[in-house]
Amino acid sequence: VFTDPLLPCGQILALHFSLPTVFFLRGIRCAIDIHAAQSPDPPSYVPRMFSCNADHMTFSERVKNFLLAISESFACSMIASPFETLASEFLQKPMTITQLLSHGSVWLKRLDFVFDYPKPVMPNMIFIGGINCGQKK
Repeated sequence: VFTDPLLPCGQILALHFSLPTVFFLRGIRCAIDIHAAQSPDPPSYVPRMFSCNADHMTFSERVKNFLLAISESFACSMIASPFETLASEFLQKPMTITQLLSHGSVWLKRLDFVFDYPKPVMPNMIFIGGINCGQKK
């Protein structure tokens, strides 16, 4: 199933029919993609999106980054709860959004290290950042 993990309905169907999933995304809220793929993402070293932090942070920037990570997880648990309820009822077993997305086979990420902060990723995450760029004349 070729799907976007922003709305995990495709992943719910893929799990129900035991089909492999290919995710196509730019980024997903709260770094759920990173946690679902079990990539390392320590909040004291990897800057959060929209934090305006660079890869070299001071102690106060690291604390701010850590607090942003905690607030993200709280906010995202409220946003993801309807999908968790839907998945749990449909699949007849308790599921979190991270568990649901962790069954993805391949993650096609529209990111490029030139524009985004480089961070550790798993081997099934493939960067295809150049697809949105125009041809050079």
